[in-house]
Amino acid sequence: MTRRLTLAVSQSHTLLTTLATLLALNATTRTAAEQGVHLLLFPEAYLGGYPRTCNFGSAVGNRSDAGRDQFLRYFQNAVDLGDTPRGAGQDWVDRKLEAAKGKEFRGDGVREELEQVAKDTGVFLVVGVVEKAGGSLYCSVVYVCPKDGCIGKRRKVMPTGAERLVWAQGSPSTLRAVTTTISGVRITLAAAICWENYMPLLRFSLYSQNVNLYLAPTADARDTWLPLMRTIACEGRAFVLSANQCTRRKHLPDWIKDSPKTEANNGIINGSHDYKDKPLQRESSVTKTEDNHEISWPSPETKADLKTGSLDDELPVQPLNAGSDFATSGDQDRHKMNVDSVSKEVRRRSSTVSKLPDKHLLALPVSTTGKPPVLSDENPSSSTEEEFVCRGGSCIIGPTGDVLAGPLWEVDNGSLLIVRDVDFEDCERGRLDLDVAGSYSRNDAFSLEVEGLDITPPP
Repeated sequence: MTRRLTLAVSQSHTLLTTLATLLALNATTRTAAEQGVHLLLFPEAYLGGYPRTCNFGSAVGNRSDAGRDQFLRYFQNAVDLGDTPRGAGQDWVDRKLEAAKGKEFRGDGVREELEQVAKDTGVFLVVGVVEKAGGSLYCSVVYVCPKDGCIGKRRKVMPTGAERLVWAQGSPSTLRAVTTTISGVRITLAAAICWENYMPLLRFSLYSQNVNLYLAPTADARDTWLPLMRTIACEGRAFVLSANQCTRRKHLPDWIKDSPKTEANNGIINGSHDYKDKPLQRESSVTKTEDNHEISWPSPETKADLKTGSLDDELPVQPLNAGSDFATSGDQDRHKMNVDSVSKEVRRRSSTVSKLPDKHLLALPVSTTGKPPVLSDENPSSSTEEEFVCRGGSCIIGPTGDVLAGPLWEVDNGSLLIVRDVDFEDCERGRLDLDVAGSYSRNDAFSLEVEGLDITPPP
């Protein structure tokens, strides 16, 4: 007898308001229900938003007033689930926390809205949110059962890089896995958020709880993400779902696109010394080629025109080695690469070489059309609104590391579903030769303890 469920991930991007995003989540979940989906994962920070490209007016030793205004906007867009800054754990799940006088529930009603969507559609929801509690923000994931409502919530224990400026650290106790039964199939699920998946001990704390559905909402759209998801699935002998937003620059709110410059970026160092008149590095201007490559030009005292073609004898170019995939085209053009003869086996992109009047060399990438690159005066800081700032990459992986669906790169229609029917008995089949927290662990010699977290399998 098989234990089959239909799983899905939503490659959705946050909309300009939390209300609009909630309405989109509702519509996406209803579409998933129509396709027979039992469980649906949304990306990291889907509600509240991932502040991609935003610097919040900050540099080491300095924060600007405009950046504080940005944080205010971000804080106001975050959701209030009614939890405490420390995290109330099971008391929050069981609604034992006191509500304000005259109010039916704690928080802003988002928890109740998610529970209603799950109840109406019959879909188990796992949603990435930016949660505010007290005066801090947390990157969180909430587990919402159609029957029992919120059965768990966890907060990211290790925000990455600049995320640490705006997100507080969550408690490791929230890494506790939860169990549920869906259509007669018992599953043990837990989430690791974005680069928490690069923490081997954190991963092992989830493997130790016998998780068979491993959830990885993320903001990482690098090519290295898919191999990581395959490794986790293979290590844990679990199904892995990863959801990321696919976002274009036009999808970012105005308060992000109008990011302020920090005083440090304007030449103020330590709040006192102004080096505007004495730049520490050579000034330059930037242009873009037609295939979106950026070129930084040195700024001569007088504006120089670009001259392309072969190089003169003042700046000799070493001849190419014999047997090269590049060919020369006669004595007259002996210094010019013939890009038409480039072998398809050459992995490094070819280029043409040009010289500026101030004798700087410039290597221009050959465009995919075979035509010389054309330069424009467009400043890259005003990139087109259609430019991707996050490429997506959502996927579903099987318990032996096989890619079952995805990854989807640069596919954006607002809310895209990846759906896969799976058999959870495949997890036990995989344990024949690998159980990293049991038969393949040598737990007589190696052990892990996590402060405040029980890593034994839940009952």
